[in-house]
Amino acid sequence: MKRMLSLVLCIYATANVAVAQTIREMKMPELVQHYKKAKGILVVNFWSTWCKPCIDEIPHFISVANAMKADSVQLLLVSQDTKELYQTGALKKYLQQKGWKLPVVWLNETNADYYCPLVDATWSGAIPATIIIRPSTGYYQFYEESLSAEALHTAIKKALH
Repeated sequence: MKRMLSLVLCIYATANVAVAQTIREMKMPELVQHYKKAKGILVVNFWSTWCKPCIDEIPHFISVANAMKADSVQLLLVSQDTKELYQTGALKKYLQQKGWKLPVVWLNETNADYYCPLVDATWSGAIPATIIIRPSTGYYQFYEESLSAEALHTAIKKALH
């Protein structure tokens, strides 16, 4: 009986580790360096838990990125939520409730006048905003709008050619 209980606890603990989401905190210069080193195509989506259009588009971003993994497409979500939401674990809990298991970064910046131009000179700071980058070719495209699954797929295809 003890062995069975130990085995069940071990399986449960392993399952919880697999579900755990790590959200890395980054400043903008570190994030820019991170995506400049990306292999393949990186789709970087700036979003927040309070942004309904952001939340609506993320499931199809995940779907398109997963469908295009063979083309070395990766997705990175950059949360612009509050420091409190990040530090209390509420952001992590939100991601778990949504079932989103993918790389997420919490952007530790408060001055949009500073960090927006580092992403794109035309960015007003509105979200959702997305950049598609292919560092090996210098490809870079910025979108300050919601993207449908079809629009995202088409945008990634442009980066492939």
